Amino acid sequence: MTKAAAKPPSDRTRLRRLHEKAAYDRATIDAILDAMPLAHVGYVMNGAPVVIPTLQWREGDRIYWHGSAASRSLKAGKGMQVCVTVTLTDAMVLARSALEHSVNSRSVMVFGTAEWVTDPVAKAAHLRTMVEQLFPGRWDGLRPMTEPELKSTGLLSLPLSEASAKISAAEPGGTDPDEDKGWPVWAGLLPISYAMGAPLPAPDLPAGVDLPTHAASYRFGEKAE
Repeated sequence: MTKAAAKPPSDRTRLRRLHEKAAYDRATIDAILDAMPLAHVGYVMNGAPVVIPTLQWREGDRIYWHGSAASRSLKAGKGMQVCVTVTLTDAMVLARSALEHSVNSRSVMVFGTAEWVTDPVAKAAHLRTMVEQLFPGRWDGLRPMTEPELKSTGLLSLPLSEASAKISAAEPGGTDPDEDKGWPVWAGLLPISYAMGAPLPAPDLPAGVDLPTHAASYRFGEKAE
């Protein structure tokens, strides 16, 4: 299904304002989820909303996130309705009026019932996938995960059956109405990029342990081709 033909999968995923910025096709949604591992998960705990930052990863038609099995937030999410958001910021938009200032961004919002992954074999496989998606080839070189470590790790998943994207991509000066364009103040975009700093090795690395390719070339936040 193309972006133009795609429709919101449910009423709560429908973008009500600025609907022209909405995208409901899976290609757009998947590209944003795959580009940004950092997510924010909204739960209701003891009658109050709580939003927790965490890492997410996508496997086919589901996203996953993990934490301590003793975590109150993970326990609260088990079998409950949650909302997961993922956002990439691309530029600050400076306009000629305060009202028209904005931000260029790509975001995804996913609604649904969180499911607890309990099978130890499946849990280990999903955790391996998380590491391999972030750092391809790293898992096999790590100290093997122990049974207590696996048991102490909680894992939740959410189907992408109720997901939508919002794309804001204003051109320089594009948010200003015509009557403002002669106002003598700078307007345009301040692009935002996700730059990785130089790797900092652990001071106690054994001799001969070189920086792996998956660390030297790690990138995130880039637009999919």
